[in-house]
Amino acid sequence: MYLNKILLYGNLTRDPELKALPGGQQVASFGLATNRTFKNKEGQQQEQTEFHNIVAFGRTAEVMGQYLKKGRPAFIEGRIQTRSWDKDGVKQYRTEIVVDTFQFGPQAGGSEGGARSGGYASNAPARDSGTQEQPAPDAGEAIQYPDEEINPEDIPF
Repeated sequence: MYLNKILLYGNLTRDPELKALPGGQQVASFGLATNRTFKNKEGQQQEQTEFHNIVAFGRTAEVMGQYLKKGRPAFIEGRIQTRSWDKDGVKQYRTEIVVDTFQFGPQAGGSEGGARSGGYASNAPARDSGTQEQPAPDAGEAIQYPDEEINPEDIPF
């Protein structure tokens, strides 16, 4: 079995550029910078920065194009892909990270959010139109459980 999986956490080097393919699918492309800190042979601390080309498709591209901006941190999960093409008789190559899923990094205000491919996520609890949110009990108040026993034969599955 072979594995092509990459996890990156870094800052965007430019705003995502959103384009549409001829079939109508959205494509977002941007750069991501990651840092590595290490000590050299003399024991001095060194920092090395790598720049990655990131590409996302579909709904993920739309969300990234809408919410990500230059300088904002992001966690990217995807795969490495190298494309090639001919330009004026010279073969050109570009290695990219194709996004499978991503999460927003913390914002300057300190709040964190996240998104997975195909949808939004937030720190707020999910709400259903048929359910009402129960207030959290106070620190001195214990959670009240029903007194009735649950009979395993009553469970429908």
